[in-house]
Amino acid sequence: MYKILVLEDDELFASTVEDFLSDEGFEVDIASDGEECLELNFKKNYDLYLLDINVPKINGLDLLVQLRNSGDNTPSIFLTSYKDKDTLQQAFLNGCDDYLKKPADLDELLLRIKALLKRNKKQFDVIRLSDSLIFNPTSKRVYENEVDLNLPVKVLELLELFIENRGEIVTKEMIIAKLWATSQEYSEGSIRVYINQIKKLFDKDTILNIKGVGYKIEF
Repeated sequence: MYKILVLEDDELFASTVEDFLSDEGFEVDIASDGEECLELNFKKNYDLYLLDINVPKINGLDLLVQLRNSGDNTPSIFLTSYKDKDTLQQAFLNGCDDYLKKPADLDELLLRIKALLKRNKKQFDVIRLSDSLIFNPTSKRVYENEVDLNLPVKVLELLELFIENRGEIVTKEMIIAKLWATSQEYSEGSIRVYINQIKKLFDKDTILNIKGVGYKIEF
């Protein structure tokens, strides 16, 4: 399931958003201030950020600048009560992708989240990998003849990365950014193990090793 980090200091609204998105199949973490948001981001990779602007310690605008300056291009939506054009313009200059004014309609929020994720190669429909093999991008599970293969989480995340970049080269740097949070040490050996586990799912030449660059999946 896709992971969303919500920065919101209104406990009732945060809880409402969390419950709604969880029911829609998303994994949701809540941060009540900017520092907590950075701490969560340090420990886990997210697929999307929902950010309030007026929050304690580090406001949403400054937080997004820090994230973008660190090379984090995770899609971001501001949920804000600000209506002045200067603030909204600054939000886009700081790197946001969309915004929704409070009080937010949750159905509209869901539509915007899905649209933004799709623009960033995220998928919601089941993907057929072969005659007997399917990948469910929402639950992040692989099924063979309708039987869950119970693949390890990192193998599934790597497979998702390959699917999102079908026909394109996936570099080692892309794999590291996808599988390991900032606080985690990556392992070259682990990457090879995960690649080999994915190769076993496909025909011999489905995943190509582009020497010194990365890998490419073609199916």
